[in-house]
Amino acid sequence: MFHGTSRVNERGHLEIGGVDTIELAKTYGTPLYVYDVALIRKRARAFKQTFEKHGLRAQVAYASKAFSAIAIVQLMAEEGLSLDVVSGGELYTALKAGFPVERIHFHGNNKSREELEMALRAGIGCIVVDNFYELSLLEQLSREFERKTPILLRVTPGIEAHTHDYILTGQEDSKFGFDLHNGQADEALKQALASPHLQVLGIHCHIGSQIFEATGFVLAAKKLFEKLAAWRDQYRFVAEVVNLGGGFGIRYTSEDDPLAPEQYVEEIIQEVKRDVEMFSLPMPEIWIEPGRSLVGDAGTTIYSIGSRKEVPNIRQYVAVDGGMSDNIRPALYEAKYEAVLANRVLDEKEEVVSIAGKCCESGDMLIWDLPLPKAEAGDYLAVFCTGAYGYAMANNYNRLPRPAVVFVENGEAQLVIRRETYEDLVRLDVPLKTKVNK
Repeated sequence: MFHGTSRVNERGHLEIGGVDTIELAKTYGTPLYVYDVALIRKRARAFKQTFEKHGLRAQVAYASKAFSAIAIVQLMAEEGLSLDVVSGGELYTALKAGFPVERIHFHGNNKSREELEMALRAGIGCIVVDNFYELSLLEQLSREFERKTPILLRVTPGIEAHTHDYILTGQEDSKFGFDLHNGQADEALKQALASPHLQVLGIHCHIGSQIFEATGFVLAAKKLFEKLAAWRDQYRFVAEVVNLGGGFGIRYTSEDDPLAPEQYVEEIIQEVKRDVEMFSLPMPEIWIEPGRSLVGDAGTTIYSIGSRKEVPNIRQYVAVDGGMSDNIRPALYEAKYEAVLANRVLDEKEEVVSIAGKCCESGDMLIWDLPLPKAEAGDYLAVFCTGAYGYAMANNYNRLPRPAVVFVENGEAQLVIRRETYEDLVRLDVPLKTKVNK
C-alpha cells in the first residue's frame, strides 16, 4: 500500500517525505496533491544508472504530459533527464523552468505552425515527426529559419501493449505515426532525407501504457531494427537514435505487479544488443520516455471527508471535497485506487464504503467498496498513486478551483503550485456588454 518514504508516524498519521500529511492539509487546504521527491529521484536514477552500467549512450526523457509544472521540470533537470513535451504549453513551461533546450523532445500528432516556430526559435534538441503534413510544414519552417532541424520519425510497429497483454497487428489503427508495414514510413524517410533542412536522427515508437512486462518492448525493438536494416541497405541510412517510448507500469492496487524500472531497461538493452549484432548495425543511442513510472506512485491526494449517505442493504457513500475535477481517471476509464484515512491509518477497519466526489455527476466516484475505519466529517482521506494524470488532467468543472501541489523531501515541504482561488476562476471571463437604451 505504501510507496517510497510513506509511513505511519507516532500520531497514527500518514507521513510522506518526513512530513505529516495532516499538517500539510491544515496548512495548504484540501484537496491537496503531495509528491514524494525522494521516490521520484530514486526512479529517475534507476532508469539512468541501468544504461550507465552497460556503458551505453542513452537519454531517459520524462514524459511531462503525466504532470507538467515548473518545479517538476526543474527536478528532472537536476536528475539529468531529458524532457518530452506535447504542446506549446508544455514547451513554454519547460522554457520558463530553464530546462536545457538541447534535451527537449517535442511530440504530438497535430503540432501547429506556432508551436513548431516556438520550438525552432528555442533550438530544442529534437522534434518527433508524426505525419506527412507535419513533415512538410517542418521542412518549410526549417528553410525559413535557415537551420537543419533534428528529427525522429514516429512509426506504428503493429504492436499494442497494455498490462500483461500485447497485440500484434499487420497495420496499426492509430492516430499516431507512420505505419511501418504499408510503405508510409519508407516514404517519410525518403522525403526527410531529401531535405537539406532536416536531420533524421532515427526512429521512434510508443506501444501503450501501464505495461507490466517487457515483451512488448522486445517485440517492438525487433521490428524497428528489421526496418533499420532495410533502410541501411536501401537508402544507406544508419540511425543514430532508437526511441522505444514509454508506458512502464506502476502499482495502483494490490492487483498490479509491474517490473522495476531497471528490469524494463535490462530487457530492452539485451534485445537491442541482439538486434545490433544480428543485423550488423552500429549501436545507436537508446531513448526511452517514462512518465507515469517516474511520478505516478510518488503522488498522493489528501481530501477532507464531508457528507455520508446510506442506501440500506446496498451501499454506504462517503463524500470528499474533490473528485473528477482533480482525478478524472476513474470516470474516464474506471481506474482503481487504494486509500486510507490519513489521520487514523492504524484504526481498525469497521465498514466498507464507496468514495464519492462532489461534482454534480453520478459518475463522479473515486473508489468503490473501500474498507475503512468509521469515517466522520473532518477526517482526511489519502488516495495513493495520483501523481500522474491527476493535476495534469484537473479541470474546473462545477467551477471548482484546482488544488495546490506540495513537494516533500527530508522533512521539508515546498508549495510548488498554489491553489486556485475563486478570483482565478473568473479572471479570463469577459462581462456581457451593457445594452444602451435607445
